[in-house]
Amino acid sequence: MPALAIEVDGRIDPEEWQGAQHITDFRKVEPLNGDPASLATEGFVLATPQGLAVAFRNRHPDSVPLSQQRVQRDFEDQVDRVTVMVDFDGDGRTGYVFTVSATDGVYDAILSNEHDLNADWDGKWRHAVQRDRDGWSVEVLLPWHIAPMRKSTSDQRVVKVYLDRVIGYTGERSAWPYASIQRPRFLSEFAPIELTNYGQQLLAITPFVSALRDNVDRDNRLDGGLDLFWKPSGQTQLTATVNPDFGQVESDDLIVNFNATEIFIRDKRPFFTENQGIFEFTTPSDDSQLLYTRRVGGPADDGDGSGDIAAALKLNGSVGSMKYGVFAADEAGEAGRTFSALRLVRDFETQNLGIMATNVERPFYDREASVVGIDHDWRPTARWNVRTRLVGSDIQQAGESVRDTGATLITDYEWNQRWRAQFVGMHFGDELQLNDAGYLSRNNYNYAHVQLSRRFTELPETSRYASKDWRGRFIETYDDHGQLLNHQLRLTRESRWRNGSWEYGQIVINSAGVDDLVTRGNGAMNRPPSFGSYFTIERPRRGNWSYTTEAELFSGKLAGNKVLGYSFSIVPTYHVSDAFNVYVGGYVDYNPDWIIWEGGNLVGSFASRETHFDTGINWIATPKQELRLKLQAIGINAKLRQAYRIDSRGNAIKSNDPVDDFSVANLGVQLRYRYELAPLSYLYVVYGRGGYNEDPLAQNLGRSLRDSFSLRDEEQLLIKLSYRFEP
Repeated sequence: MPALAIEVDGRIDPEEWQGAQHITDFRKVEPLNGDPASLATEGFVLATPQGLAVAFRNRHPDSVPLSQQRVQRDFEDQVDRVTVMVDFDGDGRTGYVFTVSATDGVYDAILSNEHDLNADWDGKWRHAVQRDRDGWSVEVLLPWHIAPMRKSTSDQRVVKVYLDRVIGYTGERSAWPYASIQRPRFLSEFAPIELTNYGQQLLAITPFVSALRDNVDRDNRLDGGLDLFWKPSGQTQLTATVNPDFGQVESDDLIVNFNATEIFIRDKRPFFTENQGIFEFTTPSDDSQLLYTRRVGGPADDGDGSGDIAAALKLNGSVGSMKYGVFAADEAGEAGRTFSALRLVRDFETQNLGIMATNVERPFYDREASVVGIDHDWRPTARWNVRTRLVGSDIQQAGESVRDTGATLITDYEWNQRWRAQFVGMHFGDELQLNDAGYLSRNNYNYAHVQLSRRFTELPETSRYASKDWRGRFIETYDDHGQLLNHQLRLTRESRWRNGSWEYGQIVINSAGVDDLVTRGNGAMNRPPSFGSYFTIERPRRGNWSYTTEAELFSGKLAGNKVLGYSFSIVPTYHVSDAFNVYVGGYVDYNPDWIIWEGGNLVGSFASRETHFDTGINWIATPKQELRLKLQAIGINAKLRQAYRIDSRGNAIKSNDPVDDFSVANLGVQLRYRYELAPLSYLYVVYGRGGYNEDPLAQNLGRSLRDSFSLRDEEQLLIKLSYRFEP
C-alpha cells in the first residue's frame, strides 16, 4: 500500500504512519552501558514520496522536568531533544544530522570521518512538536533532495539510520541502534533500513541584496548576487554562486595570536557549507583539511583587504558505486586566485577508498600549488578500525619546484565496552605545503602516540557521576631533522554527572625538548621539562542559572618548572525567561614566561597578564525572530623579564637587545537581528564595531581592558535580505 502524505504537525496519526518501521528498543549510550532507556521512547521511520519521514513519541512523566527553553539554530544547550541521523547511501562516508528540541528548535549538521560533526551546514527540512499529558512527540520530514544519493536499480533503497533522545534534566541519552559517538566507530554502525525508492528534483535560487554603511570610512555600498542549487536527479547536485556577498552576519570569537601557527576557524558561509561533506579530507592534526574554504575570499595576496570572489561552483554526484565532487572558485583582480578541487570516493563492504586533488593558481606570487591525497578507512573486524591518509604537494614558484609528502595512520581497537586502545602515527615532510588551498598547523613534524582508555558506567546510585572515562596517552614528537620536540605523558578524565553536567580534566607532563617554530626558521630553542593541568565543567540550566568554568595551571617555557602560570574563566548565564537570557563572563590569565619572537634569533620572555570580558544577550522573541548581542573585550599587559638570543646549539643566551614591554587592547561587538521570512530566507540587520591596538609599553591591565571599549577601527551597519525561490 503506498504511503500517505505526512502532515507534519507533531501528531503521530496511526493512519498516516501505517507501514512505518516501529522502533522501541532504545538503550542508554550516555552513560554508555546499554541499559534500557529510563523513559519510554518510540521511533517511526517511513519512506514517502515527499521525503523520509521520522517520528518520535516521548513519554515524559511530570516527576521529570521538561525543558521549555527556546534555542537558536544549531544550539548546544542541554535541553530535551531528539535526533535522527541518516546515511542516505549506507556506506559510512557521510551522515546528515537533524535535531529537534522540545520547543521546536533545530540543529542540523554533517557527520564525517565516523564522528566529526560540522554544524555550519543548514538544510531545508520540516519539523513539528506537540505536547500532550503523557509527554511530547516530534515529526520530521527530510526531502529526498536534501542530499545526493546513489542510483538504485530496484524499487527499494537501503539507507542507514540512527535515532536518539536526550533528557535535558539528567543528560541521559538513549539511542537505537546501540551506537555512540564516544566509540571509534559511529557512522558505520547505523542500522540499515530498506525503504521504497523515491526521488526528487529541485531547483532553488536564492538572490540577495545588501546595503552597508561604513561609519569609519563614511562609505555606502550596495551589492547583490545569487546562489543556485539544482538537483536534476537523485545522483547529481550542483551549487553555484555569482558575486557572493560574505558580509559578516556571523561573529567569530576574538583571537589574539602571537604564535607561529595559524588559528583554524570554521567557515559559516552558506555556499561553502552546502554539499561540503564529500570534501572532508582530514588528518588527526589540529583540524587539518586539504580544502580549507576560508582560503577562498580570505586575505588577498597583495595585502589589500580580502579577495573578491567573482564566482564559485560545486558539483556533487555519483556514477555507479563511485562518488565525485568538483569545486571551483575564482577571485577577481590582479591579486585574485583560482581554486579547484576534485574528489573521488569508492566504498566497499568493509573499506572506503578515496582520492582528492586541489590546485591553486596565485599569479601575484607567480605560484601554482597542487596537492594530492589518498584516504583509506578499513574495518577488518568488529573490534578494529584503521584509517590511513597519504598526501603530497608540488609547488611551482618563480621557475622552481618543491615537492614533499606526508602520511597519517590511526588504529583503534576496542576489547569490550570498558577497554580500548589507540595508536596514531603522523609524518609531515619539511617541504610539505598544504596551506594554499588547505590547512595544516605545521609541517616538518613526526608524531606518535599510544593511548589506553577505560570507561566506567556501572557507578553506585549514590555517586554524583553517571560515567567516567579515563585515558592515558604517551606521545613522542620529532621534527623532520631528528630533533626531539618532546616526550609527553597525558592523563585525562571525562565525566558526566547525573544532573546533566559535564566535566573534563587533564594533566600533562612534558620532557625537555626543543621549540623549532618560535624563531620562524632562525634556529630551534631548547626547552626544559614542564607540566600543565586543565579542568572544565559545564553545568546545564537549573532554575534561572547555567554556567561554564575553566581553570588551568602550567609551568614556564624557558624557566620550566621554576615558575607557575594560571588561567581561570567563568561564564554564568541568567535565564530571564525561556526565550531571553543574559551572560556575563570573564577570563584572567597570568603567564610568567611568555616567549615571543622579536625577529631573527631574538626572543623575549614576558610576564603577562590577560583579561577578557564577555557579555551578551539572546532573545528569541518568536520562532522566526531573534535578537543577539555579543561583546568581547581583551586587555593584555606584558612586561619584559629578559631578552634572549638563541645560539647554534639552541641555548637561550641572555641579551641586552632592546625589547619593549607592550600592551594590547582588542574589541569586538555585534548586535544582530534576524527574521526568518521562509525556510533559508532571512532578513538581517547587523551592527558591528571593533578594533585592535598595541602599544610599546606596559600599562595597568584594567586600563588596557577599559581602553578597548574606545576602539573604533571598524563600525558598520549591514542590512541583508535573501530569499529562496523554488520554481
